Parts: sequence; C-alpha cells; structure tokens
Amino acid sequence: MDKFNTLTGIAAPMPLVNIDTDMIIPKQFLKTIKRSGLGVNLFDEMRYDRQGNEVADFVLNKDAYREAEILVAGENFGCGSSREHAPWAIKDFGIRCVIAPSFADIFYNNCFKNGILPVALPKEQVDVLMKDAEKGANARMSIDLEAQTITTSDGEVFSFEVDSFKKHCLMNGLDDIGLTMEKAAAIDTFEGSASQARPWV
Repeated sequence: MDKFNTLTGIAAPMPLVNIDTDMIIPKQFLKTIKRSGLGVNLFDEMRYDRQGNEVADFVLNKDAYREAEILVAGENFGCGSSREHAPWAIKDFGIRCVIAPSFADIFYNNCFKNGILPVALPKEQVDVLMKDAEKGANARMSIDLEAQTITTSDGEVFSFEVDSFKKHCLMNGLDDIGLTMEKAAAIDTFEGSASQARPWV
C-alpha cells in the first residue's frame, strides 16, 4: 500500500450529501477482485450519459479537475453497501484524500486500508474548503498527515483528528497484510517452536 505523508494537489468540489457507494462505483462493476482499473468507472452514472459520453458539467469531467487528488464533499459520504470497490475506484482515479463533515463507518475504515485519508471536519470548515476547491486548478490544497492539518490555497489552516493507529498505518503504507508481515519473525519463531512441541500437527 502507498504511504501517505503529505499531499498538495487540486481539490474537486462535490457539494452533495449522502453520496453512497453505488454512486461511487455502480454494482455492475463489482465483478472484479482487482484493485486497479476501476477509476474510469468512478461516479459512472453521474460522469457518463447512457451512450457512454462524458457529461460535460460533472466536476471530474471539467479540465480543471481531471487531475484532482482531493475530493471535498457533503455529509454522510460513503453510505450504503459496504463494497470495498468504492475506495478502490477512488484511489485508482488518483484521489488520495476525501474531506467531508461525516462518513459512513465501513467506508471510512476501508479508506485507511487502501491508502486514502478520509478527513471529517465541521460543516462550516468544509464549506470554506469547498469554496477554495471551486477556484479550480490554480488553487491547490495541502494536507499534512503528520501535523494533521489542511491548508487552503489562501493559507488558512484547519486541524483534523485521526486515530493514532490508523495514522501510523497510513503513514507507513501498512494494510492488514502489511501489519501481519511486520510480525513475520515472531510468527516464524512461534511456528518453529510449535512444530517441535507438536510434530504431529
């Protein structure tokens, strides 16, 4: 998993509440178990018309936001079903941080396991960041996970809270498998001892 320490990039404004996981990645794209290739279908039903053409006024289809690495959204982001394909699609598109007043719990936790930083802030602070994002590609937002701060293009700084364990995992690029592999030596020692003590197992 990619490490997350600092990020300075374009933020795309999506002032919608209750963006659910079916909006993020519709059910017809859940057949794969690969984490790559889903970015093209991110927000598919809002991003394309029925003929597969881009919807010009959808934010991620606008030239200013095609390279967005940050998404600023409304309350209850990631609600709905618990599909892990949702953070896979977000990450594959290139978005590394989602900022919103609140998140669905399962989606929130899945973000950390897939190299995405979800940041929950009071609505009034998200409103400021939303207006900053609306400035387009010339306005770049900066996120410092170590310091737990977000800095707008105008230099305004907001602090955010994050669980220390989740922060450690994200900063060190550790998903569940990575966490297990950190204990590889101890696991090998235990298995060696167990084999000697119970050779019949």
